[in-house]
This record gives sequence, structure tokens and C-alpha cells, in this order.
Amino acid sequence: MTMPATHQHAGHIPGFEVPIHSALGSPILLGGAPRGLAIVIGTISAAVGLGLQQWVAGLLLWAAGHSLAVFAARRDPYFAPVLLRHLRQKGYWAC
Repeated sequence: MTMPATHQHAGHIPGFEVPIHSALGSPILLGGAPRGLAIVIGTISAAVGLGLQQWVAGLLLWAAGHSLAVFAARRDPYFAPVLLRHLRQKGYWAC
């Protein structure tokens, strides 16, 4: 006995398969850095550069912070949530 032509592919049921765009599973990056972290770095750098009127220090802070964030995001795009989770958790062996 042969299977009907519509059920030859194992695991695929016609009408119950939806293509998912790859952007739904990829992290949101802004200039190569995680979006939230890039906004925080830019805001702090702008506060230093404009608020304290130290624009050279603000530019250096932004360049260093954003470069480190891009470097870390290339290695692991989800490093920011993992780092925040790590900082929130209490150490097992801590006194």
C-alpha cells in the first residue's frame, strides 16, 4: 500500500507550514552593537560631550564604548542580556 502523494514528506502536513523570516530570530543591532547598549553609550557620551562641554572626552568615550560593544557583539550577539543576567544572579559560593 502506498501513501497518498500529499503525505510523502515525513513531518510536513499541508496547510500547517509557515515560512518564518530570518529577521525574527536575529538580534537587533545598531551600528553593529546591541540596540539598547548603543543607545546608552550614545546618551552617556552626549551628556559628557554636550552637558559637561568636554566634546573630545565624549567622542573618545563613544568611540571606545561602541567599539567594545561591536567587538563583543561579533563574538556573541546576545552578550548584553547574558551579562545583565550574570550581574543579577547571586554567586553560589559567595559569602
